[in-house]
Amino acid sequence: MIYYIIKVAISATLIVAISEVSKKSSLIGGILASVPLVSVLGMIWLYIDTQSAEKVSQFSTSVFWLVIPSLSLFIVLPILLKKMSFYFALPISLVVMIVFYYLMIFVLGKIGIEL
Repeated sequence: MIYYIIKVAISATLIVAISEVSKKSSLIGGILASVPLVSVLGMIWLYIDTQSAEKVSQFSTSVFWLVIPSLSLFIVLPILLKKMSFYFALPISLVVMIVFYYLMIFVLGKIGIEL
């Protein structure tokens, strides 16, 4: 149980720290957010939990392929924010991103890449 509390505390601390830094500098906040800290922590937690380099490798491959559709959020959101409020733009951008995830998984499956 302590292990899970530590995992949550470290993960939450990183998210809050990035949010706070972003208030002062969107550049530094963007740099911190773009570093794959969550993915690296996920790999660490996965390896500690499973002791399986193969699972970490599979996870890393999935992250690689799924970063591509996630970029749609960062393209669509700024465009929509010029036309509508944040509270409408964000959910629409998230739906677009989810559609791109499904498309990527579908296309990868068609070319023989299973995630």
